[in-house]
Amino acid sequence: QVQLSESGGGSVQSGDSLTLSCVASGPRIYGTSCMGWFRQAPGKEREVVASLDFDGTKTIANSFKGRFTLSEDNNKNTLSLIMTHLTPEDTAMYFCAAEPSHREWCILVPEYNYWGQGTQVTVSS
Repeated sequence: QVQLSESGGGSVQSGDSLTLSCVASGPRIYGTSCMGWFRQAPGKEREVVASLDFDGTKTIANSFKGRFTLSEDNNKNTLSLIMTHLTPEDTAMYFCAAEPSHREWCILVPEYNYWGQGTQVTVSS
């Protein structure tokens, strides 16, 4: 069974940086499937933040380019979301997700079927 576990959330000040990590375990997901980071703020729809294709191609959604980056540790099956220059608008629950039925163009995959429990990020001004 695929399991995704996020960590690294917390409360920070505006302008701060934060790194979220997602560890994938179970049937081989890392390196063979789409993986992504999403977020959902209260009262708003979930939105994609970044994705990782099976071949290591990393894509940051346009809204986050210049501030967010992805980093991966293949040996630890870990995908990290590095967030900088955080603002209160970045306050949300952040989720890691995987989708084995797709391997590339992961930023465009409409549905991910495996999700972590989420990690809360709160940015105060």
